[in-house]
Formats: sequence, structure tokens, C-alpha cells
Amino acid sequence: MPPEDFDCVVIGAGVQGCFTAYHLAKNGKRTLLLEQFVLPHSRGSSHGQTRIIRKAYEHDFYTHMMAECYQLWAQLEKEAGVQLYRRTGLLLMGPEKGRDFQLFRDTMERNAIPTVTLAPGEFGRHIPHVNRSPGDGAIVDTTAGVLYADRALRAVQEVFRRLGGVIKDGEKVTDVQPGSPVAVTTASGTYRAKSLVITAGPWANTLLSHTELQLPLQVVKINVCYWREKTPGTYAVRNRFPCFLHVDVAEHHIYGLPSNEYPGLVKVCYHMGSETDPDERDRQTDRGDIDVLSRYIARHFPGLVPTPAVVESCMYTLTPDHHFVLDCHPSHRNIVIGAGFSGHGFKFGPVVGKVLCELALGRMPSYDLSPFKIQRFPPHSKSAL
Repeated sequence: MPPEDFDCVVIGAGVQGCFTAYHLAKNGKRTLLLEQFVLPHSRGSSHGQTRIIRKAYEHDFYTHMMAECYQLWAQLEKEAGVQLYRRTGLLLMGPEKGRDFQLFRDTMERNAIPTVTLAPGEFGRHIPHVNRSPGDGAIVDTTAGVLYADRALRAVQEVFRRLGGVIKDGEKVTDVQPGSPVAVTTASGTYRAKSLVITAGPWANTLLSHTELQLPLQVVKINVCYWREKTPGTYAVRNRFPCFLHVDVAEHHIYGLPSNEYPGLVKVCYHMGSETDPDERDRQTDRGDIDVLSRYIARHFPGLVPTPAVVESCMYTLTPDHHFVLDCHPSHRNIVIGAGFSGHGFKFGPVVGKVLCELALGRMPSYDLSPFKIQRFPPHSKSAL
């Protein structure tokens, strides 16, 4: 079978790859999106019904990117004719003098994010059924809310196809040959393209090994936990209970979303997990994070049963500084890498896709990508690690 030619091949149909392909197709480029699993699937980092969308961040560069993300999510809603976002607000809690809480607060103030500060005396009136710790501050990012993740993936894939894009799922990449053109081989054949974008999540380094590059990425399994309401509706989105993020309360952040996707169940998770092999994810059975959450629930959420009712699995691909990798390959400029989204990348999908598209087309990126460069890591050749 002769090789099939494209302007660009994107490997990995999670949210970042889907939006990269979408933007390439919008630029009139013949684009192939490859996915190793049959779609939809729950093996990576983009599945599940919901994610939090927020402008509240510790760093200005993320807050700046989120401004356009909201616009692009709204644009996709119109194009697909489906609701992808529900505004709930995000309750940020943490010791007022704690480092992380101050970083969030200062960044929101600098960027004039619409917020409401809740004094201790009024907290219980606005946020019932939550025990606030003495000394905790509480700020609500009123722009924040819930993204419907599975629905969003279907929407962006549908619009990509409508634009003439090609999706081939169930095709695992077995080889990447850098060059001009770059050649990508699967069991079904070889595809050639002017440029390649790798957005393979936990499998990024597996693919990069074909190009003599390895990044300092750590893959962890996340236990996604849902906790039963003692009285149904106590923490329901229909009763205006917000998403929340509690910082400086444990070694890693704890976050949650109101009961919505599973009626009577509230999603509360620990923002870290245990290292795993992405091909053997379900062999990782550590539940230390669930123990932390059970104690947290018992202390702060009296209306929830402190034993999880449902535990699902997800994976984070972490960089050492928890910032993304958005860059060209140091030796092959027509190979673009989006990786290391560190458990907070889903909401950025529309802008990450736009930036990776710009890099693949050799254009000046819309944002300063210095926080996301590969060169911030120690020597990164395969032989050096």
C-alpha cells in the first residue's frame, strides 16, 4: 500500500490533539488524527463527564490564556449546537497566609478576575454544609464552572470531520521517521506529512523514543472519587453549589464539583496519584489518596458519606514544574510536541490546539511559550536520560 500524504498528522485524540486537528482543518490543511484506541475510550486523560474551567490560577500566563479559552469554548458550542459549559463559580479555600492561597488571590486581583470574597461570618450563609477551617480565606471566581468533557470531545471531533478532517482510531503508531516529509507508521500503513504533532498524553515518551528524545515526564494514576450525599441535592449544581479548590490543606490540592453527572454523588479528588505504566494502569491499586480524601470529607463536608461510592481511573502526565510542554522538537522542527499537561490541561484545549497548530504551520505563536519550552529541562537527548 503506498503511503498516504497529509499536510499534518496529529497523534493522540485526547482534547489537545482534537483541538490541534480542529485548528489545522480550519486553516485548510489536510489533517489526519490518529488514535491508538477505539473511540470513545477511558484509557487516557481526557475521558469522563466533567472538568472544572476557571480563570483562578497561580500564574498570570495561565490566566491570560484562559480569557481566549472561554471564547473558543463558546465558539465550539455554537458550531456543534451543544452546551459544553455550565457556570457554577469556583470556591477557592485555603489558609489566608498560605503561599498558594496568596498566589491565587494576587493573580486574580492583578488580572481583574470577577470575584466575591466571603468573610468568615457570611461563609455559611453562602456556602452551606461545608466546614471552613479557622484561618481559611474563601474567594469565589464567579466566571468558573463545569466543562462537559466527553460531550466536548465528541463536539470537536464532529466539527473536525465536518471541516474535512480524517480520524483513524484503533491505529497504534509503531514507528516515526523524522524528515521532510515525516513518516508515521501504524499496522494499517504509513502516512507522510509536512509536519507531525504529538499529543499522546501518557504515551508521549514512547513515541518520542523514535526521535531520540525523552522528556522528564512522570505518569500517575488518579483515583477519581464520587461521594454520596446523605440528603440528595445538598451539594447539587441545581442548588447553586459551586466547584471548589482547597489549597494548602494537604500535600497536594483537593478539588471538587457539585453533584451533577451522577445524581446524588459529588466528585471530590486529590490532585495527585501514584506512578504507573500507562499500559498497565489498572495494576496500580494504591489508595493512599482515598484515605486522605476520606479524612478530608469527614472534616469538611458533613453532608457526604466519607467512603467513596464510585472510584474511576484517569492518568496525569506530570512535568517537574507542572507546566505544559508546547514546543518544537529540538532536532526536527517539523515535529511539534504537546505534553505534560499535569492534570490541569483540559480547560486549555482550545488555546493549546491553536498554539500547536501555529507551531506546526511555522507561524509565530499567539502566546509567549517560554514557560513551556523543552530547554527549561536538563539535557534532553534520549542518551542523556
